[in-house]
Amino acid sequence: MTKLVKPLILVTNDDGITSPGIRMLIKQMNILGDVVVVAPNSPQSGKSHAISISEPLRCDPIDIDTGPQIEYSCSGTPADCIKLAIHEILDRRPDIIVSGVNHGSNASVNVIYSGTMAAAIEGAMQGIPSIGFSILDYDWNTDFSFAEKYVSEITSKVIHQGLPNGVCLNVNIPKAKNKDYKGVRVCHQTIGKWEEDFDKRKDPFDKDYYWMSGEFKNQDDSKNCDIRTLENDFISIVPIQFDLTSHDSIEFLGEYFNK
Repeated sequence: MTKLVKPLILVTNDDGITSPGIRMLIKQMNILGDVVVVAPNSPQSGKSHAISISEPLRCDPIDIDTGPQIEYSCSGTPADCIKLAIHEILDRRPDIIVSGVNHGSNASVNVIYSGTMAAAIEGAMQGIPSIGFSILDYDWNTDFSFAEKYVSEITSKVIHQGLPNGVCLNVNIPKAKNKDYKGVRVCHQTIGKWEEDFDKRKDPFDKDYYWMSGEFKNQDDSKNCDIRTLENDFISIVPIQFDLTSHDSIEFLGEYFNK
């Protein structure tokens, strides 16, 4: 009789290996397969797809929660974690990569800055089905109880159905309001931007320093964008690709650049 092999699930995040979001994610992934965690040893939010090229990476086994998962704490970024896991730590390629659950939104242009989504994009670049999960709540003690079944169901569907080559999923979950979500919707990334504001201050040596803040401006009137979907209490799924080429512009630009 052929022995059935469980799916190998690689888990990471950008909030750090001890964050409640990744602990919930590990718990749900243990139901679906064999779990190996390679995650940053400290918060890496906003690092996008940064990689460590001027300093060594350290990756040490660690025990945090009881469970069958195998865990490693890594000194690098989320993208570092994926690269190191695939090429050095795992004895076979993972069947799926899941990143998160991020504390805070990665909808709209936030996906560009997100370490959580960089890990999923790195997985797609490696040809591995990958998902980034985020919840619209920065509270360290956010309520994940309504999100758990959706995280499990979405991951299970990707394990069994796969994803198009070069595509990963950006999944955002509304903040819990003591009731279940209305459902799940596949939609597009909201067109919008951050308008930054800098609070200029003086340090004890009379040198200037700055705290950056900002306000998000939604420029999208579509009913099928991710932010509108989330506002209506649906979980949003946006398919993301790492090919940044503006294919629609090639012919137009070629008319006056090509010689």
